[in-house]
Amino acid sequence: MWNKLFPKTADNNYMGHFLGMLILMAFVAKSFLSGSIHMFASDGGAMSIASVALDQFSGGGAESVITMFGLWGMEQFVIGLIALVILLRYRGLVPMMALVYAVEYAGRMASSLFTPGLVTAHTPPGAAADMILVPLTLVMLVLTLYIPKKNRK
Repeated sequence: MWNKLFPKTADNNYMGHFLGMLILMAFVAKSFLSGSIHMFASDGGAMSIASVALDQFSGGGAESVITMFGLWGMEQFVIGLIALVILLRYRGLVPMMALVYAVEYAGRMASSLFTPGLVTAHTPPGAAADMILVPLTLVMLVLTLYIPKKNRK
């Protein structure tokens, strides 16, 4: 399994199940979409999407939260960009990229164990979606590691 996650050469030869790569494509699209929203929305999506009460913060505090949301959007966009390059040119790294998404999404959920979290008026869409997306990243990882009989040598 180690060699599937971290192959010695990063070629364009993907051996895993096609559905694993298809799920990764969906995560790439989500990364670009949510990353762009957080980077370019005037409030970073903090109040308009996540319902963080920015009007309750001091001016500097609200600007800091907006900046953090924008930086988070940049992180999402960059991870999506790296995954897109892997899908287009280095498909041998698809299982590793699936692992990256699994760690990132599981880490988001687990962060509530060691951070105070955001106070919001309602559950942000991303937090609700993570209830589905975290297990989906694990399914994606398993599918990318599974080698169908037709691909076995």
